[in-house]
Amino acid sequence: MKANPTGVLGFFLMGITDDLTMQLHIFRLFTSMYLITVVGNVLIILNVSIDSHLQTPMYNFLANLSFNDICLSTIIIPKMLLLVNIQTQDQSISYTGCLSQVCFVFIFGGLESCLLAVMAYDCYVAIGHPLRYTVIMKPFLCVLLVFLSLLISTMHALLHSLMLLNLTFCTDQNILHIFCELVQVIKLACSDTFINTLLIYTVTSVFVGVPLSGIIFSYIQIVSSILKISSVQGQKKAFSTCGSHLTVVCLFYGTAFGVYMNSAVSDNSVEFPNIIFVIFDLWLFLNFLSSKALLSFRTACFLQ
Repeated sequence: MKANPTGVLGFFLMGITDDLTMQLHIFRLFTSMYLITVVGNVLIILNVSIDSHLQTPMYNFLANLSFNDICLSTIIIPKMLLLVNIQTQDQSISYTGCLSQVCFVFIFGGLESCLLAVMAYDCYVAIGHPLRYTVIMKPFLCVLLVFLSLLISTMHALLHSLMLLNLTFCTDQNILHIFCELVQVIKLACSDTFINTLLIYTVTSVFVGVPLSGIIFSYIQIVSSILKISSVQGQKKAFSTCGSHLTVVCLFYGTAFGVYMNSAVSDNSVEFPNIIFVIFDLWLFLNFLSSKALLSFRTACFLQ
């Protein structure tokens, strides 16, 4: 039985498990991590905004990344907390809310990827061309890079969101995830999803592959530049400068890959998502949030 997209009232996020004890632990854990993430990133934004000594490209990119992290976490975590809150147990999400969540996850997720690539380039210029750093990384170029990153990620998100509007959905509206993940939503469609699936494998690969390739290329140049430094102390300082960024990059793409694998192998016939992959997702996301808090803490210590 098919339903007109405009007639679909909403979907049900199946969450993780119906075990009340596990739900309570997950609720407490992710509430704490969400608060740490928000507070840590807000402190970074305030420090960069207030301290005139931090008006440099590196810290401006970090402030933009921190704001994006707050937005990305807020799109996913609060709704997930409602799923595992024993008192609310609110599994429903409206049709508009679900599509909006898909769109914003792609916007902020794509922006995160692009900003990490921009920061990798910034690290390369700072280490490979320190004397020309201020000449290359002019304020206009920094603003342009952030604007282009936002424009590209928004176009990518709108492409998938608009294609979702053309699908019709069946009576089974249970999403086997903690949020409206694109692949899971497409699996609920009764109409032909070939174009949507093709876009996931082609367009998304390009939008993810280009920033990732830029990061890899930048770090190849960074390592090459560091090896040319004669001083051991200078090499350690250079590696320390980019160490936190590289950790965040690995955890971000690891989390994205884990979410994709969870959706790709999950079976819509079961009541709950594959618990192994869900735990894997949660572990990766927890480490991703922790890395942001760690980056904020290390930066705050550096400021002192």
